[in-house]
Amino acid sequence: MSRASDAPAPAAAADAPAPGAGAPASGEAPLRTLFCIGVTQEFFNADDATRADVAAAITPAFDRLAERFGVRVLGTLDDDQLMVGAATGWPWTSYILADVPDLATVSEICGIVRATETGTGRLWRYLRIEARVGRPLFFGTA
Repeated sequence: MSRASDAPAPAAAADAPAPGAGAPASGEAPLRTLFCIGVTQEFFNADDATRADVAAAITPAFDRLAERFGVRVLGTLDDDQLMVGAATGWPWTSYILADVPDLATVSEICGIVRATETGTGRLWRYLRIEARVGRPLFFGTA
C-alpha cells in the first residue's frame, strides 16, 4: 500500500475527541492494546485512483492518536513487504501497540474505519481492524 505525504484532513467525525479519551481514572493502569489492521480484498480489486484515495485517507485517519484520544503509542509495525494480498485475520498487515485509557477509547479508535470517508465510501470497505486488550508482559523488558 502506498503512503501519501500530502494526505487530506480526516473527516470531521474522525477529528472529534473520543468520549472516553483522556488519562485513566486515578490509580487505574491504561489498557495495553494491540490494534490489528488488515487490508481487504476490496482494496486490491479497486482501480489505481481508488487505491490512492484510500491510502490518502489512512494517514490522517490514524494521525495524532495521542492528541485526539489520549493514548500513548508504544510502537507500530507494517508487514506490507512480506505480507502480500488481503488480510482476513492473523497475520494482519499492520499493527499499532498503545496504552489506551479505557475500553470506550479502544472502541472509538476501532471506529475510525467506520467514520473516515474516502472518495468511494468509508475506510471499512478497504480496511479491517481488531483490537486485542491485555496488560504489559512481565518479562522481555528493554
